[in-house]
Amino acid sequence: MNTSTDSTALPETFLQRLADIFPGEALLTDPGDCWTYGYDNSRRHALPRAVLFATRHEQVGAAVQLCNHFRIPLSARGRGTGTTGATVPLHNGVVLSLERMTKILVYAPQDRYISVEPGLTNQNLQERVRGDGFFWPPDPSSAAFRTIGGNLACNAAGPRAVKYGTPRENTLGLRAVTGAGQEIKTGVRTSKGVVGYDLTRLLLGSEGTLAIITAATLKLTPLAEATTTLRAIYASVADAAAAVAAIMAQPLIPCALEFIDGNGIALMRNHSAIELPDRAKALLLIEVDGPRQCLEHAARQISKAARNKGLLEIAAAKTAAEVQTLWQTRKALAPALRKAAAKRINEDVVVPITNLPALIDGLHRLEKKHHLPIINFGHGGNGNLHVNLLLVSDSPEQKIRAQRCLDDLFNLVLQLDGTLSGEHGIGLEKRDFVDREIDLNSPDLMRGIKNQFDPNGILNPDKMLPPVD
Repeated sequence: MNTSTDSTALPETFLQRLADIFPGEALLTDPGDCWTYGYDNSRRHALPRAVLFATRHEQVGAAVQLCNHFRIPLSARGRGTGTTGATVPLHNGVVLSLERMTKILVYAPQDRYISVEPGLTNQNLQERVRGDGFFWPPDPSSAAFRTIGGNLACNAAGPRAVKYGTPRENTLGLRAVTGAGQEIKTGVRTSKGVVGYDLTRLLLGSEGTLAIITAATLKLTPLAEATTTLRAIYASVADAAAAVAAIMAQPLIPCALEFIDGNGIALMRNHSAIELPDRAKALLLIEVDGPRQCLEHAARQISKAARNKGLLEIAAAKTAAEVQTLWQTRKALAPALRKAAAKRINEDVVVPITNLPALIDGLHRLEKKHHLPIINFGHGGNGNLHVNLLLVSDSPEQKIRAQRCLDDLFNLVLQLDGTLSGEHGIGLEKRDFVDREIDLNSPDLMRGIKNQFDPNGILNPDKMLPPVD
């Protein structure tokens, strides 16, 4: 990468020209002011030498062009909710915050799309379209804070992806600025379109390494007429995993199918008023949606598929309050884990549904082998588990055990035909493991794509792909 590595000061001419593009409080250069923009939710940190707050597409283009001229690394970010270090500004670069770009640009409910700027939060988007009977399916647990740009940057989906898909299936087109400072518009505003290569889906999940998204056209889905939420409790995680496979093998697809293991249940008991049998070792939250007159039949069919010898009980939530409590408890797991084990390692791996029982069994073996508590929960209907290794101390010995466990975890996932990341992305945390999954020739192709979009290597450098020796 050909970039400036001076960690003490930016060129004075560069700063003067930045101030012309980002006047007043839109530009931070004091280290104390810039400090917090060096973090994301991975707790990695690198101090940026400047922070820019864009409010217009034209500012983004001008910033990229200026950084290209001076060879200054540039990392775009939203609210910093990512967990992989993807927005941490390596090489003492510049951070471009998009959190102030919150406009709704075009709203076309009759054509079932909305175009928005990247700083709009997922929750604000949902609130805007819900009154007209629509929603955008991606709905991660951080939706209240996560920006749409962040959603798209790591293809974060959440529970409803099991039926409705990820951002890649729910984004029609993008406006972006490449690492070379060129404006591009990708995709369509129609339900079909195959003109040219699919640059939209190339950019989704690319973590700001190819281009910076300044607007997105999102496909809206009509809200279902009604929903039912079921809670199924099992005597073992193997029984629950087998139930997930059975549910996903029958024709009625739930709109959410969440899995929580026994360790997660113990944590839930400590942080909520939820009541569960003492024998409960695994829990499924199953949401079914559709026409009101069909819902009872659908819930009955899914309940039938969920039954096996390990089922302790299955019941539907009777009130809206019960439904809200169930989902709030599920979404509270991640912050509860952060309080219980501040040094935890959080991974989101995915395996084919039929290999979910083998993954759960393997995780129990790793827990015993490495003497580390592991809490597993996540989007069971996709085979996407959030695997949490709990470090009870900061000792070097504990860190070594955790890294060995992580190494074994990734090998296990790949042996089960899985992938190392479902929606958290790669960033820095998984960068050095990527070559275990992809074939020998693909990294060179990917670096060639990176070079085409970003010839000077200024956009979010040294993320996603392992460095070349």
